[in-house]
Amino acid sequence: MSTTTEAPNETQEPREMRRLTVEEIVARTSTHNSLRDTVSQTITMAWRSLKKMRRNPEQFFDVIIQPLLFTAMFTYIFGGAISGSVSSYMPLIIPGILAQTALTACMAMGTQLREDMDKGVFDRFKSLPIARIAPLAGPALADVIRYVIAATLTILVGLVMGYRPGGGFVGTLGGWALTIVAAWSLAWIFTWLGTIARSAQAVQGISMMIMFPLSFMSNAFVKEDTMPDWLQAFVKVNPVSHVVTAVRDLMNEGRLTADVGWALFGCVVVVAIFAPLSVRSYKRHL
Repeated sequence: MSTTTEAPNETQEPREMRRLTVEEIVARTSTHNSLRDTVSQTITMAWRSLKKMRRNPEQFFDVIIQPLLFTAMFTYIFGGAISGSVSSYMPLIIPGILAQTALTACMAMGTQLREDMDKGVFDRFKSLPIARIAPLAGPALADVIRYVIAATLTILVGLVMGYRPGGGFVGTLGGWALTIVAAWSLAWIFTWLGTIARSAQAVQGISMMIMFPLSFMSNAFVKEDTMPDWLQAFVKVNPVSHVVTAVRDLMNEGRLTADVGWALFGCVVVVAIFAPLSVRSYKRHL
């Protein structure tokens, strides 16, 4: 009885080698990066985003035009009706415009992220041995420059129109810094939306539905005691209201009140919740 042995398939070994090569690449990209490496990779991604902004200056239109337009429009239209005069209305409206401008500016973060993902930009990061948070934290870090521009222009326009902060330079600087911190924190909400939505248009639509209630159903434009009781209940728990009140305390009075602490605490909570959610959702698309 003769036995025959099958000749080995010549194509099996190369296929196995190719499969192992892919596994090695995946294993390499899934290793834990050190904190130093993560920071370095995040800065690299931030630099990439800054170069993209420089080549697409239209990304700055909203943070340049909106502070100029909204500050003048809301102040001159509602100032006399709400506070009796424009000058009396400015201590109320300028911190409110700061919060609204910051919220609108950070809303673009999710839309831009979704556009990059749809274009396949993030597919190039699959085989790179980088921390998974770096492609998300980098653009968020670069976007700070947009928040700085928006907050600075809003304050400058207010000063030109006659606003004189009672908190002086230090209080104004504190309100300016708190606005930027709040904008960066809230941007993680829209970053998460960018990783779960199916298109940039969907991200923009959802973001608008979030932005309008948070900004207009707050104490940014009028005092909360002038609102109906049911609306006051929402305004009091609205995180934007806490930021606006904290900025007012800093800029108008130069005081570190409990609202400042609550606003900073809320920023920490938002980042602690939505940054991990963004990374987790981002991994699912890899």
